[in-house]
Amino acid sequence: MNELIKKLTDDLLASYANLGGINHLDGVNLPSKSTIAEITQDLLRLLFPGYFDAHLIHSCELRIETANLMDNVFGRLEDEVYKSLLHSPPEGVKPDEVRHCAHEMTGQLLEKLPDLRELLQTDVESAYNGDPAALNKNEIIVAYPFVEAIAVQRLAHEIFQRKIPLIPRIMTEWAHSRTGIDLHPGARIGSHFFIDHGTGTVVGETSVIGNHVKMYQGVALIGRSLKGGQSLRGVKRHPTIEDKVTLYANATIMGGDTIVGARSTIGANVFLTQSIPPDSLAITDEVSVKIMNKLEHKPN
Repeated sequence: MNELIKKLTDDLLASYANLGGINHLDGVNLPSKSTIAEITQDLLRLLFPGYFDAHLIHSCELRIETANLMDNVFGRLEDEVYKSLLHSPPEGVKPDEVRHCAHEMTGQLLEKLPDLRELLQTDVESAYNGDPAALNKNEIIVAYPFVEAIAVQRLAHEIFQRKIPLIPRIMTEWAHSRTGIDLHPGARIGSHFFIDHGTGTVVGETSVIGNHVKMYQGVALIGRSLKGGQSLRGVKRHPTIEDKVTLYANATIMGGDTIVGARSTIGANVFLTQSIPPDSLAITDEVSVKIMNKLEHKPN
């Protein structure tokens, strides 16, 4: 080892000793971000057969292709779930029971794939029906970043609900980095969901979104204040969006008590901090947000 490398190594080791809060040494092995990214890609292949593969899958090969991929995903996902549970063991589970618990949870998660496919089919339909620029549903699935973002969020939400730590957020942040769409795995999102364009959209952890909701780029469902820090854990901090609501570009809806009533429309750039009743229209002028009943609004 030459003197320069020795000095660089010594300096970094000194940093490790002095700044221990960002080291993870001599503890349990954490889930691997790169492995979870690979597993997530394979889960997308299971959800959308033939769309995320480099080669065409023929129907006669579908059973064996699916069984091989399922077996591969099961083993790798179980290992990552096991590491996650070792990091934060479930209440009442003894150390020698963690592997069995990981196996059971992995099986339960993969059993949900048919149900998730039903939900995702409604999302694809909503995207196609709501976007006249879409050529067909094939284009929606292979080209629209929204499909990847919502598919990963729905997968991660199932893991999140089972209180498996780390993995759900790694998955959704992987999708976030690829799509520009930030959907927290804790958010509850109904059927027929669509985000058009999507860049910069943020949906916070405790958001609740109903069925047939459409958003555009830059929409943010956020908390009113984070100054409470960890004391806010578990508190509903993000808004509720009821069925058949449309939120236009760069609208911001803030606060856990804020409810946007069914069939309402939130205009572009609206900053909303109060609940509005069903069938409302919220638009912004130069100084304030105006809220009116959509049926009474007469456009010029």
